[in-house]
Amino acid sequence: MVVLATVLVPLPRLDFDPTEAGVPWRVLTEAGHACVFATPDARPAQADPRMLEGRDLGLLAPMLRAQGNAVADHDGMAQSMAYRAPIAWGDIADGLAANRFDAVLLPGGHAPGMREYLESPLLQSAVATFFERDLPVAAICHGTVLAARSRVTRGDDAGRSVLFGRRTTGLTRQLEMLAWRLTRRRLGDYYRTYPQTVQDEVAAALRSPRDFLTGPPALLRDSDRLRRVGFTVRDGRYLSARWPGDAHRFAHELVEMLAAR
Repeated sequence: MVVLATVLVPLPRLDFDPTEAGVPWRVLTEAGHACVFATPDARPAQADPRMLEGRDLGLLAPMLRAQGNAVADHDGMAQSMAYRAPIAWGDIADGLAANRFDAVLLPGGHAPGMREYLESPLLQSAVATFFERDLPVAAICHGTVLAARSRVTRGDDAGRSVLFGRRTTGLTRQLEMLAWRLTRRRLGDYYRTYPQTVQDEVAAALRSPRDFLTGPPALLRDSDRLRRVGFTVRDGRYLSARWPGDAHRFAHELVEMLAAR
């Protein structure tokens, strides 16, 4: 099979969101694209088990955990050859030097294991390179934090976030705080990756806080057939989305971006 584009998908060792990685993987591969996964130690990553199983979510599990179709997409991804043989984060730079990657996908997740991913200088440098080369970058939920922390390395904007001057969305303050309030008695700060919300950190990296778009109320999760339920923001070759409920629209728009390269 001819591979149309190769998409880098960095992941932490633990706790990435299964919907935000699994749905885009399935949509990308069905469209003929290939994914190259990257983890800190070149070992397969593990998704947040609470999002897969609904463990400890009580009566809220049907609302908060990954939906059945997304779990199936995650399971298919986890069984794929590419997922089971990731490269190391330290090898991404070599892949960029060899022009191996055509785009990067930045999934999110909120559990503690995400911090090494969000705080990695290696990943931040790689993301900055994708922006500098004007290659497609797609970030969803906490993935927008990784983008916001990535810095321009040259020119008049050196030192600024790669998102400065762009419009974006990301996990909204309303969504993050609602999930935290609903679960804090049982789970503590499980839904608060950092004291500062995603929206507040990402908005602070932009030219104006107005460049962070929250979109309509996130009342339903989207699907392949109901993509209009999702919300995304596209600014040039940068695509962003808010939460797992936007993952299908997000994935299909990434495919459209790749087709328009």
